[in-house]
Amino acid sequence: MGEAVWAQRKPVVLAPMAGGAGRPELVAAVVEAGGQAFLPAGYKTAAQLRNDIEATRALTGGPFGVNLFMPSHDDVDDAAVAAYRDLLADEAADLDAELGTPKARDDDYDAKVEDLLADPPALVSFTFGCPSREVVRAFRRADVTTVVTVTTVDEARQAVESGADALCVQGTEAGAHRGSFTNTTECALPLRELLPAVRAVTGLPLFAAGGIGSAGDVAEVLDLGAVAAQVGTLFLRCPESGATPVAKAALADPRFTETAVTRAFSGRPARGLVNRFLSRYSDEAPAAYPDVHYITSPLRKAAAARGDADAVNLWAGTAFRSATEAPAADVLDRLTPR
Repeated sequence: MGEAVWAQRKPVVLAPMAGGAGRPELVAAVVEAGGQAFLPAGYKTAAQLRNDIEATRALTGGPFGVNLFMPSHDDVDDAAVAAYRDLLADEAADLDAELGTPKARDDDYDAKVEDLLADPPALVSFTFGCPSREVVRAFRRADVTTVVTVTTVDEARQAVESGADALCVQGTEAGAHRGSFTNTTECALPLRELLPAVRAVTGLPLFAAGGIGSAGDVAEVLDLGAVAAQVGTLFLRCPESGATPVAKAALADPRFTETAVTRAFSGRPARGLVNRFLSRYSDEAPAAYPDVHYITSPLRKAAAARGDADAVNLWAGTAFRSATEAPAADVLDRLTPR
């Protein structure tokens, strides 16, 4: 199946946007328009993911992928997490919200793998780590193409060793979480440096992610050795997107002029629009994922409900100004090289 999936589709992949943006309607719209797409499994139970898969299948008969978060193995400083939670008490009071509490760090991974093997999609990708050889082999037996997100050459080598069928090469320009195997920004490279460096060590098919904002960008990464460009931010404002109204509006708001990488919202490096919360807490947040994510989740939901763009995570890549309110099919067409 593998190569045929992307060989027969347009060279643009909808990134898996967890947290609500990458809902079935958006995934199906991209697939129906001839693109490739990943449904996000992050922050969902296996049962919730299965519901999303069935909802997507009801909207499209085309092939799509599912993205899994690898379980977190952060060596968490519980005292630092508690101190950060205390620091956010005033934010909670201002938003009339209760701070959350850390939950399990495995993201229901084993149950999701079991469910996907029983009724598989066309592709399964992995973020925040590398799956075991046994898991990769099990998906191969089920005729599923496996893709591992990598952010360094060393991670690429590990993914190749695991037996992965393809790699998603993520540069520093990418919006939302850095998909690194460890909770770090070390060895971070922009996409146009990282992509050829990874191409030099493997002949596997590569998806290129990070700062893709035009058909010219897509053509450039194809010339650098990718088989497709993976794009998220440009689809956020589409009517099919599940992003909150406040997040959609912020992408076009002249008040927000730049992006930065922060741990303030989740405890893991992630790129978003620079707002008050990001500026205030980036230096305070511990490297503790998903603990910080669960602590701030009620605050972010309350801020979104109020339309408060300064207290919510506004994940976005560096090409965010190219995002429009056009339907997903139109965005896909605009990104496809002629």
